[in-house]
Formats: sequence, C-alpha cells, structure tokens
Amino acid sequence: MANNPLERIAESAGSRSTLGLAVYKNMKQIVLTCIFILIGCSIYIQEDSSWTAFWNDDSTLIGFKDQNGHTRIEPKYMGFTTARKFDKIIAVMEQSNSKHDTYYLTKTGKIVGRDNTYIFDNRPDCESEGFIRFRDKKTDKVGMYNSKGEIVIPAEYNDLTNVRNGLVVALKGAKKRYSDGNKHSGCNHFSWVEGKEYVIDTNNQIIIDNFKYNSSLDFFSLKIEHEPIQDANRQSFLGVDGRYYSFIDYKKEFQAWLNFAILYSFSREKLIENSYKEIYIWKEPNGWISEVNSVFIDRNFELIKSRLAELNKEKADYFISIDGLNSFIYEAAEFDTYFNNCGDAKAWKYPVMDVIINRKTESDFNQDHFEFLRTENGYKLISMTIRNGKLH
Repeated sequence: MANNPLERIAESAGSRSTLGLAVYKNMKQIVLTCIFILIGCSIYIQEDSSWTAFWNDDSTLIGFKDQNGHTRIEPKYMGFTTARKFDKIIAVMEQSNSKHDTYYLTKTGKIVGRDNTYIFDNRPDCESEGFIRFRDKKTDKVGMYNSKGEIVIPAEYNDLTNVRNGLVVALKGAKKRYSDGNKHSGCNHFSWVEGKEYVIDTNNQIIIDNFKYNSSLDFFSLKIEHEPIQDANRQSFLGVDGRYYSFIDYKKEFQAWLNFAILYSFSREKLIENSYKEIYIWKEPNGWISEVNSVFIDRNFELIKSRLAELNKEKADYFISIDGLNSFIYEAAEFDTYFNNCGDAKAWKYPVMDVIINRKTESDFNQDHFEFLRTENGYKLISMTIRNGKLH
C-alpha cells in the first residue's frame, strides 16, 4: 500500500473505477436480458391473439393477418375455410394439384386430421374453447382435437356436441335413420336413433352416464351438489361420482322471466327496460331495419300490448322456440360476442327465445313472433313480426 495519502486516494479512485465498470457491465447484461424477456412476451401475446381472415385480390382465396396487420398466412385457402378468426385451430381447404385437400391447422402450423374434418349442415366444425371435432373417415366415428392438434377424445362416438363450459354431450351405439328410409339420402338428411348419451369432459372422462340431451340446457350454469337442487328452473342429473349436476333450463327460466318482467303489470316502462337498445323489424321495401327501442315502442305500444296480452289468457295459443341470432341481420360489431369464429350463432350460450303466438280465424291462420335475446344482462326483446297489424 502507498504511504503517500495522495497515492492512497489515487488507488481508491482506481478501485472505484474498476468497480463501476463491473457494475455497468452487469447492469447492461440485466437490461439486455429484460429486453429479450419483453420481446419474448410480446411475441407470445401476439401469437396468443386472434388472426383475422382476409381475401386475395379476386376474393377466391383466404389468408390470415395478425393484430398488427402483418400477413401470417398468405391467401391459399378456399371457401370451405369458414373461420374468420384464427385463435388456436381451424378447418381449412386448399387445392393441391387437381385435388381439394381438407385438414385442421394449428397456430404453430401443425397439420392434423387430413380428410377427417367434421361436417355439419355442409360446414366444417369451428373451434370451441380451444377444441375442435373430427370424424374418422374410415369408421364414421367422431373424436376431438385440442388446440395443439392432439387427440383428447378418441373417435369412438357417433357424435359429439361442441365444448360447452368444458363439457361435451356424447352419443354412442346409435344408428342413422335417413329421411328416405334405410337408403342414403341424396342430401344426407338423417337422424340418430337408439344409442346412449353421456356427458364427458375434454379428457374423455364420463361425468354423467345416464343423460338425455336437451338443447335448452345451459351448461354454463352448472352446479354440483350432493343432493338435487330444488329449483323449478333447473334440471338435475346423477353423476358417476355420486353427486348431482344441475343446469338451468333456458325455456323454464325464460317463461318465468317473461311472466314477471313483461306480462305481470304490463307497462311501457317495463317493456322498454327489458328491450335491446334497438328493435329490429322487417319493413318493405328496405328489408331489416332497426330503431331506438323507446322511440319504436312509444309509437307501437298499443299494438304490441294487445298482442302480448294474449299470453295472459287461460288458454293462450302460443309456444316458445330456441334459436340463435341471424348473422345476416345482426351484422354490427356489437354482436360479435354472440357468434363464434365461423359466424355461427352461439345458441348454446346466447339463445334467442322466440315467442310464437298462433292467431286463427275462420278464414286465416298466422303467427306473431317476439324474439328475446339472452344477454349478459338478461333477456332483451330485440325483434318482432306482427301479422295483420301495422307496425309504424
């Protein structure tokens, strides 16, 4: 060590300088590491977001762009590709030489299920909660892929519903009954007969083995108890684990709601409160039009009241049907929630309850329709058709 104080100060300064350089190098390494982590996170977020379909210049082929507008897949898929958003896995078709090649495609580019796509009503299946159905061409049985293109439910069922709150209704041991008898119908219209229905999960584990499919059940309302729930709007099923699985019945729920929210102490205020913000009606020559609910109801209240009042009669002649929103009518972005990535209505989660009132006279028969959409804020009157009565 130097004896001169000045020399000692110089040595100390040199030590601090060396230490500062080391700290700087360490900080630089940490910053670079953080940058790489952030880049990695950014890439993950981008890959985890939806890609949007787009057409080529002559609208014959479909490709996909990410949320930043960058082309991730050049247009090469044909109209069979109904997905307009690409989340995890989709069904596609492309022309290979003179052959149309159909398969499932994951976000990572993995191809599975070649020529084994699931078709219903001339349309391929659409992803639901990260899963998609396939039909084995050789056995005519249905299974399911997850988002990675892995088979999570083997093709051993006659049919499966899409995934609803992690649950699937499965049919096994059934036979096809064609509309023209035992022969294959030219339009492939058939119904399933016999067989057994189950509720399974996405790991192919049986939850309920004595189940009767009911399209009006709300699988998102699931409650699991050790005893059946005493609720008039619910239906309970005994599970294989000895517990009871109950679901709201949309029809029962809606009927109770309609009686209380609309028909009981009927008023203009209650009708407006329980209506969608706009009412949609068909009007010549413009077709489907919409108008602010309060304005439309104020102008047509007496006619609407007279028709709905018939539901309070002791022998009211009406019934309720369940459907989904019509994508050709409800095209605005505000309705995207009510459709899946392929433009199909999510009737299993957001049903449209159509109150159909039969009107008979000696010389005529017609029906009035009042449609209520189930939203996150309850049922809302969204559309109506009144026969032999002029809506203004």
